Amino acid sequence: MTKKERVIAAMNNQAVDRPPVGFWFHFTGEEQQGEPCVQAHLRYYNHVDVDIAKLMCDGYFDYPNPVAKAVQKPEDWYRLQPLGPESDFIRGQVERAKAVKAGLTSDCLVLYNVFAPFSSIRFGTSDELVMRHLRQDPEAIHYALNIIARDNALLCEKLITEAGIDGVYYCVQGGEKDRFTPEQYRRHITPSDKMVLEHANRFSDLNVLHCCGWAGIPNHLEVWQDYPAKAVNWACFVENVDLTRGKAFFGGKCVLGGFDNRKDSVMVKGSREEIQQYARALVRQHGKTGVMLGADCTLPAGIDTQRMQWVVDAVNDL
Repeated sequence: MTKKERVIAAMNNQAVDRPPVGFWFHFTGEEQQGEPCVQAHLRYYNHVDVDIAKLMCDGYFDYPNPVAKAVQKPEDWYRLQPLGPESDFIRGQVERAKAVKAGLTSDCLVLYNVFAPFSSIRFGTSDELVMRHLRQDPEAIHYALNIIARDNALLCEKLITEAGIDGVYYCVQGGEKDRFTPEQYRRHITPSDKMVLEHANRFSDLNVLHCCGWAGIPNHLEVWQDYPAKAVNWACFVENVDLTRGKAFFGGKCVLGGFDNRKDSVMVKGSREEIQQYARALVRQHGKTGVMLGADCTLPAGIDTQRMQWVVDAVNDL
């Protein structure tokens, strides 16, 4: 099987020769922007035999709308308008993804990291401000999330139709149990989450849902249980939900993960033998069908990419 064939088969719960493998990490310094970012991606994905090339949106975390940057009162959000297709926020990411895709020498399935609107709005302002305004005037934040969702949805469309990526790796956040009740999340956040994901699904059926455990606090995973994605990735170690349990929880969808991404984990600190033993044990425990090996989230920046190759080598031997 080619790498892309392997990933597509796994996503569709079909037989594979071995489970696909995908790991990624954020770039830092000058490698977050422009040509250095393109080359950083290619140095990794053209030299390590992972099956998924997940392109990072480093340098584009903030939602760069000047109105959002100037918001002080909840009613200020009503002045927000979409950035639009010619904004650097969209064009810059599309052109960068297109350049990485053109430079890939491997037949990986290519995904691009897109954040849900609730993440974009907080990155562009602050978590404290958004949560305060949500308490004071929920409709103002609902309005803003809808505007941001229009830009993020258009970004997904252009990434797939113009840059030629295979799908998006859609990152949802904010489901921490100390932030919202499930009912509050579904009322305030889910509409904008789904607006973007459902639009991406119009252009590709190879989209992955990432239920981010960035805060180290368990999420209400049930708020994302019905989100329409082909495969699901969550923080197995934060949520204490392994791949088999998670596969059942998410309705039998393909699952991605199994490795802890934190700095003291086997993947980050372990020897080659320890990493390979762990990878083989994951396959023995959770099987080969509808399972892709990866991490709970991004691995630490600067990690030795040889570690990812060790996982590939381990499952190649099965």
